[in-house]
Formats: sequence, C-alpha cells, structure tokens
Amino acid sequence: MAKSSMKPTCSGAECDNEAGTLQCPTCLKLGLEVSYFCSQECFKNNWADHKLLHKKNTGIYNPFPSYPFTGSLRPVYPLTPRRKVPDHIAKPDWYRDGIPKYPPNMRRLNKHEVLDQAGQQAMRTVCRLTREVLDIAAAAIRPGITTDYLDEIVHNACIERNAYPSPLNYNHFPKSLCTSPNEVICHGIPDQRVLLDGDILNLDVSLYFNGYHGDVNETYHVLSPTSRGPSPSASLVVDTARECLSLAIAQVKPGTPLGEFGAIIEKHAKSKGCSVVKSYCGHGIHKLFHCPPDILHYERNKSVGVCKPGMTFTIEPMITLGLNGGRDRTWPDGWTAVSVDGALTAQFEHTLLVTEDGVEVLTAQPPDSPGGPLVLEDGASDF
Repeated sequence: MAKSSMKPTCSGAECDNEAGTLQCPTCLKLGLEVSYFCSQECFKNNWADHKLLHKKNTGIYNPFPSYPFTGSLRPVYPLTPRRKVPDHIAKPDWYRDGIPKYPPNMRRLNKHEVLDQAGQQAMRTVCRLTREVLDIAAAAIRPGITTDYLDEIVHNACIERNAYPSPLNYNHFPKSLCTSPNEVICHGIPDQRVLLDGDILNLDVSLYFNGYHGDVNETYHVLSPTSRGPSPSASLVVDTARECLSLAIAQVKPGTPLGEFGAIIEKHAKSKGCSVVKSYCGHGIHKLFHCPPDILHYERNKSVGVCKPGMTFTIEPMITLGLNGGRDRTWPDGWTAVSVDGALTAQFEHTLLVTEDGVEVLTAQPPDSPGGPLVLEDGASDF
C-alpha cells in the first residue's frame, strides 16, 4: 500500500497547523491511535480535553470528579495492586495491618534518642541504600512515563537490596514511593498520570533495612532532550527549596537549638518570594520511622531541645511559590497535600547524623547522582 503524501494536521482543538513530530506519549503507551501536535505548547493547552480520550478508551478515571482541585493536576486511577514483598525480607510492624506500633507516651515524653556506634553504622548503611534507590528512580524520570512506573522501579530496587520500602502500608499508604508533581507538596500517591515536559516532580524514598530506616527526597525537572528547559517559576521554587535545606544543614552541630533551623529556612524562602509549608515537619529517625524530635521549618516555632552527638533526624523543607503563607489542602485520598492556590511546590530532604564537631549527611549525593542544580548550556547553574 502506498504511503500517503498528505501531512497530518495538529490534533489540537481549533488548530489548523500542520502537525509536527510531537506525539501524545499516553496514546503511544496505551496503543491508541496516535495523536500528533504542532508544538509542546499546543499539546499542553489541549491536554485537559485530549486526556478524556484516554479515559474513554482505557478505563482510567478521576476518582474525585466533584472535588474542587486547587490546580490543574488530577489523580489518574485505577491504582495498580499493592506490590508484594518476598518472605525473606524483614518487615516493619505495619506491614500487615497498616498500623505502626510506637512506644507508649513517645510524643509526651519527647525523648530524643542518641545512637551508639553500632546504631550509627546501621544508619549509614540504610541511608546509603536509600540514596542508591532514589538515584535509580531519578535516572528514569522523563516525559511520557507514569508515576506508577517509578513506584515499580523503587519497589524492585528495594527488594534487590533485601530492604523493605518503608512507606508501603504505613498508615495504609498504598505504594512504595511518594511522588509529588507540580502543586503537590508531599505524600503524592503514584498513579497512572503521565509526566509532561516541564513538570517538576518530587521523589520521596524511604527504606527499612536491618531494623533501621533511611529517608531522602529531592525535586527534579521533567525535561525532554529537546526541551527549552524549566520555566523560571519552576527553577525558582526548586532552587529555593534546595538552598533552604543546605543553609539549615550548615548549622547542624552540637548545641544548636532545634528551633533555629526553621528561622534559617523561612528567612531564605521569603527572600526569594516563596513560603514555607507549616503543616509538615522533619523528624527523628532510626529504628522508628517517625519519632521525636520534630524539626519545624518556620521561624518562631516551638521545637524542643538542642542537637547532641549521636542524634539522627531529617530536615525537609517544603516550599511553595509566592507569599501565600504556605497553606495547604489534602485531597480526598487522605494523603496528597497540595498548595491551597495551586502554586508550584518543591521539597528536599536529608537524613542527618549529629557528630562531635558538626554533621554527617547520611543520604548525601555521590558525584554521579542525577540530582543537584541543573547545569545550563553556558555552564552556569540555574540558581
């Protein structure tokens, strides 16, 4: 059969331009008749209507159609079934019933655990594995894949390391990874949504290994090889969140009041025209996934205590674009926290060990990590 010499027209509504080579990645993935668009901008402008074709043909759907979403993001269900963990892998106490068994009066006593050398070494090991898994997932980020695909990557990487993905069934969280794109602040549930060129995406990875937990997250730009690069607003919020964490970590040392980090973080965020989310905080971590001390990320907070050698905790500021007070709302799934005005958000997190003379970043990036400041064509960073 002869190939038609006629050029297809753009699939965008009311667009008569000649179609380019840009194809809808979801149509390709689902095996549907491929739609072509004249430009990335046209594809984005028509996404809300075009994605209805995917629902019509595949059964994917928005589980909360009447919910007043704050931004353009929507959940894309159904979720894939809970991934299995082999019997030989040690599991936390919430593996079966979804309920973590914390010690009685843990919060009231506000005890800050100080680890011995064996505990510190165990934390180094689990945090190294946690970083490895994050970097494996981050290297797979690209337009056209789903966040559920990234969850599968993280789950399998954990199993390969004889580790349990700590979020899985924690208070009934359904996945092994938290994926938080665009206006999602934290705790996004991996689903069937396809990543788009220009998105930003936070990956929050936590592992349980030999009785200890590690925790790390970073926010990434989702860019195609032909992308023009991140938008100025995306660069601003991502860079500000990264800088806030770095400035706070620089002050971790014995004797530093735990409440000081919040003042450092909020001062820098405001100077960049951004806000700090106050509903979520950093936390102690070791044999317990979340425990005292609480590390609050805003100024004039009531964090109790000072840094002591042997303490392990996370600092993980969540930053929103604009001076909106960092207010948030939670989707009906009970997990997905979003900015109240749909503004972009970004977060970075490290697990830290207070040493005799400073701090050890247990989840630090190796030189070949996919994270870090985006390097522009002229060699400058995107700060």
